[in-house]
Amino acid sequence: MTGNNLPILSRFERQVLRDLALRVAGLAARPVEDEKRREWHRHNALLPGRPMVFCDPENGWNEIFPPQSLLCTSELARHWEFELRIKEFYGTRMRDDRVIDNRFVLRPVAQETGWGLHTAIIGRGDGRAFTWDPPLKDLDDLSGLRVPGATVDGEATARLRALAGELFDRVLTVEVKGVWWWSLGMTQRLVYLRGLERMMLDMVENPEGFHRLMAFMRDAQLARLDQLEAEGLLCLNNGNDYVGSGGFGFTEELPAPGYGGRARTADLWGFCESQETLGVSPAMFEEFVFQYQLPILERFGLNCYGCCEPLDGRWEVVRKTPRLRRVSVSAWAEPERMADYLGKEFVFSAKPNPAHLAPAVFDETPVRRDLRRIIGAADGGPLELIMKDNHTIANDPARVCRWVEIARGEIDRAAG
Repeated sequence: MTGNNLPILSRFERQVLRDLALRVAGLAARPVEDEKRREWHRHNALLPGRPMVFCDPENGWNEIFPPQSLLCTSELARHWEFELRIKEFYGTRMRDDRVIDNRFVLRPVAQETGWGLHTAIIGRGDGRAFTWDPPLKDLDDLSGLRVPGATVDGEATARLRALAGELFDRVLTVEVKGVWWWSLGMTQRLVYLRGLERMMLDMVENPEGFHRLMAFMRDAQLARLDQLEAEGLLCLNNGNDYVGSGGFGFTEELPAPGYGGRARTADLWGFCESQETLGVSPAMFEEFVFQYQLPILERFGLNCYGCCEPLDGRWEVVRKTPRLRRVSVSAWAEPERMADYLGKEFVFSAKPNPAHLAPAVFDETPVRRDLRRIIGAADGGPLELIMKDNHTIANDPARVCRWVEIARGEIDRAAG
């Protein structure tokens, strides 16, 4: 979206969005939302208490609210309607520990420059499989790479905020919040630039070239953080903000001392992962990846590490992350082993297997078995159960709600 193409919402669209906003505001005012906030604060502080439960169906949202179910017709109105319907679904049907608040969060209208080389995507669409043509053909020639940056269109952002402010006046609080990355781990971008197989071979065939590329990417990420910080584009993520690969950022430990109203990296949760290097040894992971992530992680006040990659084989490296608080325990990790490593010193961010929600016939038995093993392994430590990475829920919205019910039931069962 640019500053010159903000749509004019129809009277019907305005009414649809206003009605949804009123319902969301009603949900946000419930006392249970304050209770969930307190529980997330307790949980992130590593204090004893119940496990937290959060379900994000991801691509499954497109099956819960398929395009034909939306009432609005313009692109912006449909996007806002989709966001509001998700919030309402959480509050009325999902009933997990996601806090329903009265904020309506907008992303700033911005242009991001990228890394200088274009990756041609082949066959991508509707969540299906795809491949790509990696543009970095010669590892010894990095001349085409650039430091990524962002330019915000302040006028367009102000107009967008004014439109939302008028629409949701005295119902929802409109907030502009820049989120400039999901992960700072770099290896996903590396694979898009170089290719997965080629990246693996580079570590053996041209380790010097690999180190040069990773050093460039590290320095580029640090420069990008400098730019975002200097221009006041960073936003705090210590409240109802998704952090890492699951969980929310509620904490009193951030922002850091010296915060003066303008966010610095030290005031934020940071996050790295390296799912793409699962096939390399812990020693190679540390040499070729983690040592380059470390200076980035050192800048943040609290850190999360990991996503779908099992960390039980590389924990001795990952544990070196400064101010590490939240650790992903993927469906492919041994939960008992990870529990021994994490104890009560880190948040055990468990990712039960999402494949159990995908079959044509939903079988609760493997869901219970999966959850029971995780809860038993955590043994009272700071545990969060995060259902995510769903590519499909077989067009059955009820099963994500049922997963939350089963998770709560297993938590109660373990507590006796």
